Amino acid sequence: MNKKGFVDLKFAKVDIDRQTRRGFSEAVYCQNKTVQQISKILSQLIKHKQNVLFLTRLDIEKFSRLKALFPSLKYNEAARIGFLKKKRVKHPRKEVLVITAGTIDIPVAEETVITLEIMGNKVRKVYDAGVAGSHRLLNHLKFLRKANVIVVVAGMEAALASLVSGLVKVPVIAVPTSFGYGANFKGLSALLTMINSCSPGVAVVNIDNGFGAGYMASLINNR
Repeated sequence: MNKKGFVDLKFAKVDIDRQTRRGFSEAVYCQNKTVQQISKILSQLIKHKQNVLFLTRLDIEKFSRLKALFPSLKYNEAARIGFLKKKRVKHPRKEVLVITAGTIDIPVAEETVITLEIMGNKVRKVYDAGVAGSHRLLNHLKFLRKANVIVVVAGMEAALASLVSGLVKVPVIAVPTSFGYGANFKGLSALLTMINSCSPGVAVVNIDNGFGAGYMASLINNR
């Protein structure tokens, strides 16, 4: 038993105690990491029997090379997530609803969806239902009212989170995306809009952080 709670690989200190503390193992953010580094981290997580392993922001080339080393590794290309499930996670009865303002926001939303599903949640998706055509959202009002948690993914001016929150009595997690024209400032304007929402009950994660939104929604849904 590792009494320190982590394995020191010099370039990384792998947190093998996180599953005990949080319920799920450490997620590995793969952007700017080499395949060799990811492989060594993943090997330690597997060795110490972590239940669900996430590799976020993993591109297809790195996945292909890792797949040769870890044949059980699965991949969602839209979400850019690699994952291993060592045991089945129980699904709560209540569902999480993931909504996007536009089609361009789907890649970030898919990161949220796959995170939620891997963590054992029932997920429903409503895509391309932004405020430019609010009737599209209102057509799914029964799903908004049924959800236990709602994740809203939006770029541009990102007003959708406020609109959704004003219609429901459950927590809304807002994910600003970096998609939009120049004054969008790569998601900064969307982030500021969501933070300044006039509707109470909206919590905001970082720009393009679909994984963080999915993780938070799962914690709420499993309470």
